[in-house]
Amino acid sequence: MKILGISAFYHDSAAAMLDNGQIVAAAQEERFTRIKHDAAFPANAIDYCLDELGISLNEVDYVVFYDKPFLKFERLLETYLAFAPRGFQSFRKAIPIWLKEKLFQKDLLRKELQRHAPDFDWENKLLFGEHHQSHAASAFYPSPFTEAVVLTMDGVGEWATTSVAIGRGNKLEMMKEIHFPHSLGLLYSAFTYYTGFRVNSGEYKLMGLAPYGTPKYVDVILSNLVDVKDDGTFRLDMSYFDYCTGLTMTNGKFNALFGRPARKPDNDPLEQFHMDIASSIQAVTEEIVLRLTRDLANHYGIENLCLAGGVALNCVANGKVLKDRAFQNIWIQPASGDAGGALGAALCANYRFLDKERSTVPEKDSMAGSYLGPEWSDEIISQRLGAVGAVFTRFDDVPLIDMTADALAEERAIGWMQGRMEFGPRALGARSILADPRSPKMQKMLNLKVKYRESFRPFAPSILIEDLQDWFELDTASPYMLLVAEVNEKHRKNMSKEEEALFGIEKLNVSRSEIPAITHVDYSARVQTVHQDTNPRYHQLISAFKERTGCPVLVNTSFNVRGEPIVCTPDDAFRCFMGTDLDNLVIGNYFLRKEDQDLSLGSDYKNTFKLD
Repeated sequence: MKILGISAFYHDSAAAMLDNGQIVAAAQEERFTRIKHDAAFPANAIDYCLDELGISLNEVDYVVFYDKPFLKFERLLETYLAFAPRGFQSFRKAIPIWLKEKLFQKDLLRKELQRHAPDFDWENKLLFGEHHQSHAASAFYPSPFTEAVVLTMDGVGEWATTSVAIGRGNKLEMMKEIHFPHSLGLLYSAFTYYTGFRVNSGEYKLMGLAPYGTPKYVDVILSNLVDVKDDGTFRLDMSYFDYCTGLTMTNGKFNALFGRPARKPDNDPLEQFHMDIASSIQAVTEEIVLRLTRDLANHYGIENLCLAGGVALNCVANGKVLKDRAFQNIWIQPASGDAGGALGAALCANYRFLDKERSTVPEKDSMAGSYLGPEWSDEIISQRLGAVGAVFTRFDDVPLIDMTADALAEERAIGWMQGRMEFGPRALGARSILADPRSPKMQKMLNLKVKYRESFRPFAPSILIEDLQDWFELDTASPYMLLVAEVNEKHRKNMSKEEEALFGIEKLNVSRSEIPAITHVDYSARVQTVHQDTNPRYHQLISAFKERTGCPVLVNTSFNVRGEPIVCTPDDAFRCFMGTDLDNLVIGNYFLRKEDQDLSLGSDYKNTFKLD
């Protein structure tokens, strides 16, 4: 039984393939088109999924879309009627797009898919899930749990913004929901907008900015913007928000509450005020999530929790939930956003629609490390690198690892492209930029000269699972970089009184541990544990680095620059390598040195992304 899942038309389009219940392929469309958060029909991702099985679309048993467009259209109409006549400008802009495209998405899907298979039985084999049901399925079915509470939190699906389901065996029952416009995801996005970051992509920047501030506006938020009950349910005061009726997230009343207008990212600097705002909304988000999870654990008496939806990418909140121990075990879908809806839709069809049997392995999920995207043979890598003018040398496995570990120990920044591409927003050692975490200059250098992004942004550590508890205050695996934990106290450095008194970005230059490049200003880090069974080459590299330095940790950030998707092809990797201050590129069994290359090949790319 072959089932193709699709998410599309809003943001982060993707495709995923099941073969007899096994997840065999999944990828976001943005990786192929190079358009960040590409919302278009995922033709390239679908082609990849079909190629992975070596089949045509005619050989797929079901195609499943991740939500129900008619229900979304119903929400648009009812929201307008509820707020009319306020919001007519927004309604007038949205309705032609819906009438032209989104309302008739079944026909649009059929037409797009018929290009692949004109004779396919679309009437009977094109299925539609519901948005939060797809998210919940993506979290529960790949998890190692036979029974779990499933909590989904995002901006909005059709109507639901927060939902609870119970998974048992192959069954997944939706239990309760909070509906639009009351949304934790949209509340967080409103503050993303207010602090000058892009909605639907800048929320992680807000989370990274939070530790530089103090949560002095928590009471203001809880007293005015959101009414939170003891069980975590909540309602927003919509008079402060414009996302139902206007073309912005917040309004003048919101601005007046905090005493200034929204920051303009191109003109206004980041100030301590914005850091305090970020810290405050992060604290409120954590409080709401903790109230929800505590109540759910108490109500259902189930020890396992699964998380999905965009809010589940808030790894700081996830770490607080784990530490709280209301649930003994937590599993988070690594592609928690809309891209993961494609996988969830396929899983829903397999288990809920077709009632297929489900089996689990204790403490082992079925995501294959989330390495579900395309990979490239050395032959193709050689052809592609040759075509773009690269100078490269092939090495066998052992000398390749040795050379790379030596380069890292010499504080060289490495572009690392190996095996199958990751599914989800995190680079997990397949499409990564790697560096020495012991270097006090590495965090700033990578941000400004490699990633071309804001200097305050933290980097994540990849650590051998065997060494986890010696370096971080975390007692569970974190293979998908979705949990934040503090650096173990024995590896921290004591700060002087002068250093402790610093505020805001001044904190950035203080070395806080033996691995300063991945230690945030509050001693935290977004941890990825590296496992021999899911990524043996990456595990081997970190082991070799540990042999040389005594440190079983590497800096790991996504192989891309600001505004671009993570690299997918050898061409993408070489272009990024040449357009940044990366020192080496290791792709398949090929090792490239920057000093061997024609530097003019990267000049145009480099100038495009430099920060002021």
